[in-house]
Amino acid sequence: MPLNIILCDINKKITAAWQQHFEGVENVEVHHGNIFEVEADALVSPANSFGFMDGGLDYAISEFFDWKIQPRVQAVLQKKHHGELPVGQAEVVETGEKRFPYLICAPTMRTPADVSQTLNAYLAMRAILIAIRRFNKAHPNAIKSVVIPGLGTAVGKMPADRCARQMRAAYDNIVGGHIYHFNSLREARREERKLLE
Repeated sequence: MPLNIILCDINKKITAAWQQHFEGVENVEVHHGNIFEVEADALVSPANSFGFMDGGLDYAISEFFDWKIQPRVQAVLQKKHHGELPVGQAEVVETGEKRFPYLICAPTMRTPADVSQTLNAYLAMRAILIAIRRFNKAHPNAIKSVVIPGLGTAVGKMPADRCARQMRAAYDNIVGGHIYHFNSLREARREERKLLE
């Protein structure tokens, strides 16, 4: 069963950029509004590497889960990642709730910082999709739908178009199977420059 992806944000620039970059892509829906308005199996937290969820969107997520989610996330990070989840990795955490039974912790920065000149949105999106695929392999069809907000676009100051372009590249890489086969580092750098435009 294909994964349904809902890209959701309150920022119109971000949703407009998603609509442009994901136009015509099946099983991807763009929603302008609050992430909590959407029904899905999983919700993405574009957190920091240490699972602190006391600022920005993560504060709203913590509040939604009645302040119980940060200890769950940090316990998983301690157990599986020695307390730190690097950018480019993601972890599925069970919330214990009926709405959004799974939270996907996907850092877009190690600690709060400007990530506008990085590939962090690409790395986080790629990690999200890999984590879901891995989790569903162990728990068939557990996550059939996921809500993903802008990645690195608030505190991280990632421009909307750059974020959307990087997220689409990650989608094509993992879901579309467009795996990079570079013949040289020069080719890899050329692709990297495109993602940073």
